[in-house]
Amino acid sequence: MGACGTGTSTLARALASRLDSQAFDTDDFFWQPTDPPFRVRRPVPERLRLMEAMFVPRPDWVLSGSFTGWGEPVVPRITHVVFLTMAPGPRLARLRARERRRWGAAIAPGGPMEAQHRGFLDWAMSYEDDTFTGRTRKAHEAWLARLACPVIRLDGGRPIAELVEAALAAIDGPAPDADAD
Repeated sequence: MGACGTGTSTLARALASRLDSQAFDTDDFFWQPTDPPFRVRRPVPERLRLMEAMFVPRPDWVLSGSFTGWGEPVVPRITHVVFLTMAPGPRLARLRARERRRWGAAIAPGGPMEAQHRGFLDWAMSYEDDTFTGRTRKAHEAWLARLACPVIRLDGGRPIAELVEAALAAIDGPAPDADAD
């Protein structure tokens, strides 16, 4: 988990691949499929029902995104959380590049998704604003502080291969002491 643009989905897919597991993203449960996407929220009970049906019964899975405030029934099943952080400037640049690749001319000035795109970037960059009422670092930190499982903190600006290795090393824990009896 982390701010939008820190690489949570990319890391989740890479970890799932290395762990021979499957990655899921909270956006797939939070939003109803629409064209354009990310317009209609699913009701919380439906999100949880879908999560229960899709991935929770599996012996292992990797979930990216945030479900603070609505996904509490899943929390007892979490064994580790990887929290990615990244400076706002590089994160915004990464988001802009991703959105251009994803939507092209549709988000350009005068494009049919320009207003939605600007709203999304404003929302995403409010993550560091403690007065914002949506998804914020402050809310994430408070949620992380309540977890019983280990929280692995990594810099999302690092190359994905390094993030995967660091996350796996932290999940696996320290190597056993060769001199231990």
